[in-house]
Amino acid sequence: MNIFYNPDIEGDTVLLEEQESKHAIRVLRLKKGDAVSLVDGKGGWYEAAVEEDHPKRCLLKVIKQIPGYRPLPYHLHLAISPTKSVERFEWFLEKATEIGISEITPLICHRTERNRINPERLERILVSAMKQSLRAFKPRLHDPEPISDFLKTKREGINGIAHCIPDQAGGLKDREAIWDLPQGSSYTILVGPEGDFTEEEVSAALREGYTPFHLGEGRLRTETAGVYICVAASFYSSR
Repeated sequence: MNIFYNPDIEGDTVLLEEQESKHAIRVLRLKKGDAVSLVDGKGGWYEAAVEEDHPKRCLLKVIKQIPGYRPLPYHLHLAISPTKSVERFEWFLEKATEIGISEITPLICHRTERNRINPERLERILVSAMKQSLRAFKPRLHDPEPISDFLKTKREGINGIAHCIPDQAGGLKDREAIWDLPQGSSYTILVGPEGDFTEEEVSAALREGYTPFHLGEGRLRTETAGVYICVAASFYSSR
């Protein structure tokens, strides 16, 4: 199945951008009349056919539109600290999109080692993962935001923070297991940097009503923790 992306689909014809046109005609060798699919990242899924097989201006004719295609049964917003390794953060974005996520905010914490991102490159990764997983909704990628500013905004639904700071007995009794997410349709979960949140950051989140969560006895990398939470939310919604 050949899937293409265009965020601004109007009417019954769609002109692919030059890079997508080249991929369609030069790489996939599509010809006039060949069937393709389109997504707009806003939930629209389109069945179409090649109208003009030009390698720089491939024109598609829309045959069928399916609005609201395969929406997530929950809303998951992960505020996650960018990792020092760009590749690891990109891996997280790819896998989170494939599993199912609604919003992503790069969270700048005291121990965050990277506070800048390349939004254009990351958007391309989100689009590719969306198409790979046959989804029509593209996650919203926000600008990086300091945790102090992020906590100032009140958010509906279940708000949680996943951290590794042990309780006074050295265990996990002061935190809920992420697999026991309370029932709800909207989740906002904070994931810290490689060095974890500071105690002050955790305390600030708790004061704002965030529920502390743990991800098991082991210690996970930041990007693994993010994917773990996506899987937990997806699993919970299917029970």
